[in-house]
Amino acid sequence: MIRRAGELAFALIAVGATFAVADEAAEAWQYRPEQLRPFWLGDVVEGESVLFVRDEGAETARASVLFPIREVIAVRNSAGDVTYEEGRDYVVAPGSRAIVLPAGSRIVSTAAADLRRPAGTQKYALTHRDGNGEILFGAGLEYASMQTCITYRHEKEKWKSAFPTFDAARLPRSVARLATKQPLSIVTLGDSISEGANASGMYDAAPFQPAYPELVRRHLAERSGGDVQMTNLSVGGMDSAWGMTQVDKVVAAKPDLVILAFGMNDSAGRSAASYKENIAWTIAAIREKVPECEFILVATMLGNRDWTRLKQEAFGEYRAALVDLARPGVAIADLTTIWEGFLERKHDWDQTGNGVNHPNDFGHRVYAQVITTLLGDGGREGGHATKSSAAGR
Repeated sequence: MIRRAGELAFALIAVGATFAVADEAAEAWQYRPEQLRPFWLGDVVEGESVLFVRDEGAETARASVLFPIREVIAVRNSAGDVTYEEGRDYVVAPGSRAIVLPAGSRIVSTAAADLRRPAGTQKYALTHRDGNGEILFGAGLEYASMQTCITYRHEKEKWKSAFPTFDAARLPRSVARLATKQPLSIVTLGDSISEGANASGMYDAAPFQPAYPELVRRHLAERSGGDVQMTNLSVGGMDSAWGMTQVDKVVAAKPDLVILAFGMNDSAGRSAASYKENIAWTIAAIREKVPECEFILVATMLGNRDWTRLKQEAFGEYRAALVDLARPGVAIADLTTIWEGFLERKHDWDQTGNGVNHPNDFGHRVYAQVITTLLGDGGREGGHATKSSAAGR
């Protein structure tokens, strides 16, 4: 099981409200390897989340998925306990990415205006970039309750945006330990995304899915048949500068592999040069005491482009900074590029957990898909690798 350090807390940037973790949540969630198959492989996408939005005064609502649909396999609510019927609840035009809800559909739909709040009425000032009020904040599973999960078979269309590929030379020691069923000790050090914010398991709610660090641990353990341990030292609201202060705790866990996942909170004001310096220092400080330790550096998902607080240009700059640090033993998990691909096809509200800077369950699974691809051969099928995924060969 995953080992967590410290009190769990949800944090938006630097201020947070606590939430509880239910002991029984992990027991309620059912591991299914197909959920962690990379979405860019094959022709089936499992449980892709969408949020159906209806125009003002309209009875119908619509949303789009990532690929043109050939066949819908299942449409369920986010909790997974309600299955909807084609024709009655939704309509799909074959070969289209769009799904439409007819009048009378039982699927939740939301008016675009309901995804905003008047200025100054929420705990956090989530000012919309157009100046018209604030983005609706979801402290728990508010967005999940509005989202719907689509499992579908798509047309033979490759993911046209970049995606990660497996290369054993990138993380040779970790890959070898998994291949020979030797114990693998992983430490995750990051912010609220890595701590688990807005994964359903953090709120003792169906489908009780854990956050991406535990998904990574479980998938690697199941795939390799070996003992994989995860120590999650992540704390909400923290950034790369705070990460530098946690080196002793990381070292105490005797890691073979460290996942460093900062950037979302840094993007409120830290320069790319400072961010790169902080990450490089942290790597060097850990390796001074654990010389053979390997690293996965996470280029974070994108925050909501409509939120004025985040400097959007920083995400690409941070990704480039991490690419410069990549070498054998230091690999990049490029969620920035994946999210760029998402937002070319969909809206932020389709995979957000809180409206601004956290993933939902689907997003946490995508994090796990990208990271586990770096440690196994699940990402070899076709396509083109990201520049960052090729780094460190």
